Amino acid sequence: MADDPSESQPEFAPRPTNPSWERVQLARHPKRPQAADYIRGLIANFQELHGDRLFGDDKSILGGMGLFDGRPIMIIGQQKGRDTKEKLLRNFGMPKPEGYRKALRLMQLAAKFRRPILTLIDTSGAYPGIDAEERGQAEAIAYNLREMSRLETPIISVVIGEGGSGGALGIGVSNRVYMLENAYYSVISPESCAAIIYRDSGKAPEAAAALKLTAPDLLAVKIIDGIIPEPPGGAHLDAEAAIEAVRETLRKALDELSALPATQLIEERYQKFREMGNFFVEAPL
Repeated sequence: MADDPSESQPEFAPRPTNPSWERVQLARHPKRPQAADYIRGLIANFQELHGDRLFGDDKSILGGMGLFDGRPIMIIGQQKGRDTKEKLLRNFGMPKPEGYRKALRLMQLAAKFRRPILTLIDTSGAYPGIDAEERGQAEAIAYNLREMSRLETPIISVVIGEGGSGGALGIGVSNRVYMLENAYYSVISPESCAAIIYRDSGKAPEAAAALKLTAPDLLAVKIIDGIIPEPPGGAHLDAEAAIEAVRETLRKALDELSALPATQLIEERYQKFREMGNFFVEAPL
């Protein structure tokens, strides 16, 4: 006797899920809280500082001094913008050399006065335009990496959205690196990776899975130090809850790091990044 059609398999099987790609989409959500939102929620008496003292003021880098729970702090973030006008002003969150030089100027100022530094990472990558290359984009990022590694003050970074390649690392050489639950942090965007590896940028979801760019992936290999939970469905559904989660993580990290002498802060920062990607083990004698 033939099977009852009502008991047969559904005509359309569910599409396989890709958690990595889903998180990339959440990290890029247009209503996701941006650096300016976290600064407003976390920092009292924020005073924005401008310019790199060499070329100009890059609006994609938003930074200045303020108070976190009554404690003086320097905060620097990559701001993408909301509407078309602000996106153009902020260059879609892609800093140019003057942006990285401004960020470093503010960090050095913070170190001079022994103020902790918080950086908020949210960029698809450093701006790749000809004008940026002419003004030394690669040199500016490389210089930041060197100088951040030896600043005599605590540095904490939080990837709040996209963490794209050297554009993210240029303000991310820190004692503690955290990621929001649905952020991503990668050496290359999934689309660019797919274009290189598969010769098809449409295979970005497959590339995202291969890149291991999610917070759990990176915590497992000690690229980051912790994951900050987001509200159910993503930070864009409850920005205040996301900001409070960052506040709690930042408070604990500052308490831990503020007790350490400058020499230990520098040494731990150095060892942290020196060990990344090191999978060699000594052979038994």
